Parts: sequence; structure tokens; C-alpha cells
Amino acid sequence: MKLKELEEAVRQCQQCRLCQNRIQAVPGEGNPTADLMFIGEGPGKNEDEQGRPFVGAAGKLLTELLLSISLKREDVYIANIIKCRPENNRKPIPFEAMTCRDYVFKQIELIKPKIVIALGNISYNYLTNDMTGITKVRGKQINMKNYILIPTYHPSYLLRNENKKREAYQDLLLIKGLL
Repeated sequence: MKLKELEEAVRQCQQCRLCQNRIQAVPGEGNPTADLMFIGEGPGKNEDEQGRPFVGAAGKLLTELLLSISLKREDVYIANIIKCRPENNRKPIPFEAMTCRDYVFKQIELIKPKIVIALGNISYNYLTNDMTGITKVRGKQINMKNYILIPTYHPSYLLRNENKKREAYQDLLLIKGLL
């Protein structure tokens, strides 16, 4: 399977009830051979409407964070654990996340990034099966089978907690050094 085929499968997905309320699925976007992949929680209202990940306020901050280490969105691949917006932007229930997680792991397999950034608790928890909170693991390098996983704060968390931006920037400097 190729990345475009996987993205189309995500758009057609009907495996859980999230598909009933979505405007459109949000498979992910970016460089299909990126060394760096960012994985968030799930689409919000703007993402659901546009079919693109991280296009709202959190996406604007993610773009700024990337620019701070001389990267553009086109240089990386951006995706989410779940591919459809949950009602009222609630956290995904385990069945939804586990269903979509297969798509995420297939994206990682096809893109072959050197580094995967888990943005926030949900992403970290479902990528690792470790329920430790992000504040305890952020900035650590976790050797996965074919890539290094680095957990950090989700941009939406940083919008609500400006005092954590310095820590997130330190994580970005670590990532830049590894690249």
C-alpha cells in the first residue's frame, strides 16, 4: 500500500461512529519521505472543515515552532492519532483511538521518519501503550523499533500554558540536534 492509498482509505473509513458526524476525515499531510513526523490527538472543527491537520490556532503555533528551528510544514509530515473529529472535541474513547492507531502505524511504516514527535498525552499514550503523563516524559528520547519517539506538549496546551513554551522549545532544539 502507498501513502496516497492509505490516505484514501482513511477518507472512506467507517470503522467507528466518528465517521457519522464528521465533515471529512483528516488523514495527514506533508512530506511523504520526511525524517520528522508530528502526531497529535485528533482533528478539531477547523481541521474537520478543511480536511487538513493543525490548521487552527494550535496549527499556527506548530508552524511557528517549526520555523523556530528552520523547518517548514512542507518539510515534515503531520498527522493525528484519530482521523475524525469527536463530538464537542472530546477525548477519543479507547476503541476510536485503537481503530485509528492502525492507520498511524501504517503511516509511520510508509513514511519511515527518523524521529516521531508525540504531541501531548493522547498521542504519547497510544503510540507507546504507556499511560504516563506528558509532563513526566516530555523531552525524552524513546527508542522505538525503527525510529526515535520524542514526546512533547501539544500546541493547544501551550496556547493555554504560555509558561511551558520554553520547555517545548528545548524539545525542539533536541529534535534539531538529532536531525
